[in-house]
Amino acid sequence: MTQKHTTPDGLVIVDKPSGFTSHDVVAKMRGIARTRRVGHAGTLDPMATGVLVLGVEKATKLLGHLALTEKEYLGTIRLGQTTVTDDAEGEITGSVDASKVTREAIDAGITKLTGDIMQVPSKVSAIKINGVRSYKRAREGEDFDIPARRVTVSSFSVYDVRDAVAEDGTPVLDLVVSVVCSSGTYIRALARDLGADLGVGGHLTALRRTRVGPYKLDSARTLDQLQEELTVMPIAEAAAAAFPRWDVDTRRARLLTNGVRLDMPDVYADRGPVAVFDPEGRFLALVEEQRGKAKSLAVFG
Repeated sequence: MTQKHTTPDGLVIVDKPSGFTSHDVVAKMRGIARTRRVGHAGTLDPMATGVLVLGVEKATKLLGHLALTEKEYLGTIRLGQTTVTDDAEGEITGSVDASKVTREAIDAGITKLTGDIMQVPSKVSAIKINGVRSYKRAREGEDFDIPARRVTVSSFSVYDVRDAVAEDGTPVLDLVVSVVCSSGTYIRALARDLGADLGVGGHLTALRRTRVGPYKLDSARTLDQLQEELTVMPIAEAAAAAFPRWDVDTRRARLLTNGVRLDMPDVYADRGPVAVFDPEGRFLALVEEQRGKAKSLAVFG
């Protein structure tokens, strides 16, 4: 769908460039789409590239629910060097010869970081500690701890192990990895923890997000492409792709949009948000089953 004078409600899947914060991309999109109502689902570090899901107009109400979905990444982990940020953006805090680390040891370390794990986010992350962003505390030189959080790493694979030499002459290993994980998982923390487990330290040197929930890189557009032609995934299509679908008849559709809590079929119990559509295929609402009834999360119809 191409923008005319009014901006359609929907999602824009952006291939974020390196060096841009997620907020920078939102600001750019406000100009392209000519609306203030733009938001993003799940941040992406400035260094990282790839899939960033933006909501435009009414679709901004979907974003909080989309942010909870599974994500997929391709990245490069450098074993042999630690940095203050656990990625290539921060200054190097230690260098160790990693050339003797075996593939067997790497695989064993990765196995420990796969499944349901407890992870301590990086100190320069956006996690709030007592209401203050962690990176702000870190910049001000504060000494503090971030509690570990449970995350799920459903897949952590190494595609390639490359011998390399760091700028200071230290022999290092660069691992090309693929990670599928739950929302809230820090890939640079995986790099840090893998390096620590192997006794040589590690950090992330490159990261590309290839998927957020059902939205993949092949449907993403660069900011330059979006400047040429604003491609918006209509809100109904976006909801149908991301959530279980519940089609209701005209009577139920009317009751739902009037705020009546409908009885919900058992099949939707414990499924999380469910997208409700009327007989014409219009997306009416996002609801959640609560004691057999449809609790409204956001109304669109």
